[in-house]
Amino acid sequence: MMQLNLNNIDDDYFASAWELYEEAFPVYERRTLNAQSHLLKNPDYRFDVFIEKNVFIGFIMWWDFKGFQYLDHFAVTKSLRNLGYGAKILEDFIKGNSNPTLLEVELPDSSFNERRIKFYERLGFKLNLHEYNVPSSIDDRKIDLLVMTYPTLISIETLQEFVCNHHPIIFKSF
Repeated sequence: MMQLNLNNIDDDYFASAWELYEEAFPVYERRTLNAQSHLLKNPDYRFDVFIEKNVFIGFIMWWDFKGFQYLDHFAVTKSLRNLGYGAKILEDFIKGNSNPTLLEVELPDSSFNERRIKFYERLGFKLNLHEYNVPSSIDDRKIDLLVMTYPTLISIETLQEFVCNHHPIIFKSF
């Protein structure tokens, strides 16, 4: 599987990745196309797509912050889910980065959300039970989430430091 970094909305595979992004994430968790276009210029941000035999598999949108990586959005093409691609992408991502990784998941209030958490746990992520929320991209409400980290749990102080230092960067891009 080949990994390509997208730097422009005109890059090959961007249209496929954007279509998947819009299908996989609710509108209140997504950026606009214009915001995404500007974000691709940020040196701390990466939009990586995964291709196998010229077939688009999925993407990871992530931030490379000092001391850790933050997985912003991750998805595999619907027709290729449950075939091992997601696990392979994340395993390679973890191996390719020496710093810890942080990602967000929805609360385990449905079987779908519980399966997603179990998927990340099988890859070695730990579920942190600290209260955590993020701003909606479309209104003033807050979205309650949980944070998962690899390879270890983090303290509430570390999470608060992440929110203080990085939420203004991440969420101004919405």
